[in-house]
Amino acid sequence: MIPEQRQKELLRLLRTAGVLSIRDITELLRVSHMTVRRDISNLEASGHVVAVQGGVRLAENSGTQPPAESSSRSQLSLPRKRAVGALAAALVEDGMVIFLDAGIMCELVVPFLAPRKGITVVTNSYYIAAALFDYPQIETIHTGGTIDVDSRSSSGPFAAATLPSVNLDLCFLSSQAWDVEHGVTTMSAETVLLERAALDAASSGVLLADSENFGSLERFNIVPLAKLHATVTDSDLAESTRHAIQDLGVGIHIAEI
Repeated sequence: MIPEQRQKELLRLLRTAGVLSIRDITELLRVSHMTVRRDISNLEASGHVVAVQGGVRLAENSGTQPPAESSSRSQLSLPRKRAVGALAAALVEDGMVIFLDAGIMCELVVPFLAPRKGITVVTNSYYIAAALFDYPQIETIHTGGTIDVDSRSSSGPFAAATLPSVNLDLCFLSSQAWDVEHGVTTMSAETVLLERAALDAASSGVLLADSENFGSLERFNIVPLAKLHATVTDSDLAESTRHAIQDLGVGIHIAEI
């Protein structure tokens, strides 16, 4: 990845997390500490970020600063998501064919797939497809489709049309809006078509979800929780919610944080 691309990716991650440590960035971008510090220095000089002790945050005048109330939580958000990603990867067995959607939670599954043998990853995410270049032992299939520039992903009928041709073992969905009553929801109608097609092509559907997003609701329904095989989330999810999910007959895997 050339420096300009890498720095754009760093800014994208910061828009999600608000604050990142140097260690987080080296792991996510798979580059050295020296490279990270050089990128931070360049972005700071251009006014996009501010270096802090051991890490970096978005500059207040960058136009992309997360709300102040969420910024303090974001320091824990990435390790939380990484723990969920690691636990999700443990569900993948050698020889499986899996779908990873375009959410950051699914992106964080990728590094933990490296030990698997003979697996195939189908994705609509250009970030995930690019990350998989570093793992040539993993066969990668991109769905194609209508490109969303902001999320660097594809969706729509052309992307959805790819999926019935593939026999998926697992479909991993990541969501920023989920609850027991409505299941998994999204703000994008185009996403609904693609993710339902992925679920239809899969033997099992698995939701990867941050506990912080539980109780959020968007306008379009993707799938009820009861239609999923399992949910992978973190240990901050309330016990009552865990029991409610299990009462639906859905397995729940808890990543300790």
